[in-house]
Amino acid sequence: MTNLPSFPALLERFFTQRLMQQRRASPHTISSYRDTFRQFLKFAEERLHKPPSRFNFEEIDAPLVLAFLDSLDKQQGLSIRSRNLRLTAIHSFFRYSLRSASPLCTDPARVGYPQQAFHADFGRLSHAF
Repeated sequence: MTNLPSFPALLERFFTQRLMQQRRASPHTISSYRDTFRQFLKFAEERLHKPPSRFNFEEIDAPLVLAFLDSLDKQQGLSIRSRNLRLTAIHSFFRYSLRSASPLCTDPARVGYPQQAFHADFGRLSHAF
């Protein structure tokens, strides 16, 4: 099993290296992802009873992400599109985390990655069909 860098260090690298340098994401994308993670980290801090600087990957799992999205639905009346944008930011970070652990490994379980957070189906159907 490969050890991942700390959660806070990897999150910082996700923004500075992945989004800004590698992907050259637009300022709007970066700000949207930043806002998502601000909300998510605040939510997780309340749930996990510790500061984000002490989070580890085993604690960031599918039930926590789903609870976060559900809380946004209840508190802000989040639209399906906004929910999916938040989820895209979180998934993007977890994909980056997996690649950072081992660029050649595609099996999350082999790198100590929270497999259910990566593979869980968070999708939500739109009723606009």
